[in-house]
Amino acid sequence: MALTKDEIKTAYPLPVYNYKVEIDGVTVAFSEVSGINVAFETTTYKESPSESGAPGPRVMYMPAQATTTNITLKRGLVRGSSIANLYNWISATQINQIDKKDIFVRLCNEEGDAVISWKVVNAFPTKLDAPSFDANSNDVAVESMELMADAVFMEES
Repeated sequence: MALTKDEIKTAYPLPVYNYKVEIDGVTVAFSEVSGINVAFETTTYKESPSESGAPGPRVMYMPAQATTTNITLKRGLVRGSSIANLYNWISATQINQIDKKDIFVRLCNEEGDAVISWKVVNAFPTKLDAPSFDANSNDVAVESMELMADAVFMEES
């Protein structure tokens, strides 16, 4: 059962390695992005049974307020850009001048065009981790930043 190129584009899932991250309109390279989700708290309602005649309360679970989103961004430590991009952003938080930014994570096709985008609204840094240091390793130094955001929206291009 041979498929055409157009059928493959619409029927097969996209690979996760081809993505780009834009922070405040500037593309920044990251090796890993995780934690993007949409979630709601739940509320439990209990009421007396009315029609069924069953003893005890009737329990209903309903969605409540949307929860905040916690996102983790990881990237190799790069001279000249790591401090400018991430450290200066979280440093502003220390002096209580928070700079909330919108972030786009765009999953791309093989041509590099965005196919599906996640818009993370009003994100701000809550934690910046330095790389782990090990004299017996020659791995890349990877820094990690955690962000909190108000909401996540998905859109298809």
